[in-house]
Amino acid sequence: MAAPPPRTARPRPPIGIDRYALVGHPVQHSWSPFIHGMFAKQTGRDLQYRLIDAAPDDFERVVRQFFAEGGKGLNVTVPHKQAAAALVDELTPRAARAGAVNTIAWAATGGLLGDNTDGIGLVADLRDNIRTDIAGQRILVLGAGGATRGVLGPLLDAKPALLCVANRTEERATELAARFADTGPIVGCRYDAIPAGPYDLIVNATSASLTGEVPALPDHCMGPDTIAYDMAYAKEPTAFIRHATSRGVRRAYLGWGMLVEQAAEAYRVWRGTRPQTAQVLGLLAAGAPGRP
Repeated sequence: MAAPPPRTARPRPPIGIDRYALVGHPVQHSWSPFIHGMFAKQTGRDLQYRLIDAAPDDFERVVRQFFAEGGKGLNVTVPHKQAAAALVDELTPRAARAGAVNTIAWAATGGLLGDNTDGIGLVADLRDNIRTDIAGQRILVLGAGGATRGVLGPLLDAKPALLCVANRTEERATELAARFADTGPIVGCRYDAIPAGPYDLIVNATSASLTGEVPALPDHCMGPDTIAYDMAYAKEPTAFIRHATSRGVRRAYLGWGMLVEQAAEAYRVWRGTRPQTAQVLGLLAAGAPGRP
């Protein structure tokens, strides 16, 4: 009897422009087509990048159809990052550690490879663009979903003094803390049990910004030396950024830089070259409040 086919059979390479896309729900707000279009021009490549809105029940079908029709790579955003980790045939070490995937490419073996560039993007933005130290700092990350999973490893690799994951439900926060306990000093808790602050850096990784809400943080979390960072991006300050500013934090940033930096790393995964990000960040700056 013949061996069964692989989970995802790779078609012949498509003729013409290479195709990429972002899959999420919703995705209409995304600037990814613009960003990857700029990367393509910078590196002298011809590619197509589009947005695909897929509800959770339709996610797997959409992904498999995209690659079966010759697609070269996908980005994955809310709410599909953990589902993507379960769907692919192989995981990179950083995606396996996170248990979440935001970038899918063809693996050398012919199946689908899942990677996670979120943490690399966040750390690059903090370190290189807004000049924020991580080593020796006390960091608070809000939320315990797929976005948080992707950033904990790189944040801990940067040697903070403490990383606290806070979530509406304690179980998910403590599960994540246990998952990364061998990487660095990390704890998990509910919002109302966050260890005494203030914190040097607070990263909002929840989806609350999409609905105009703010996680219920104790007043002690923010102080005059706190840097507030919302992984969401928008043309106007999010509810979290407005709240942090009203609390008198030192600086507050939206996630435009993370968006560009994680996209550059995804481009490298797909094309083998990491584009420069300064030009793209400069073009976005006029419509990106809170950027340098």
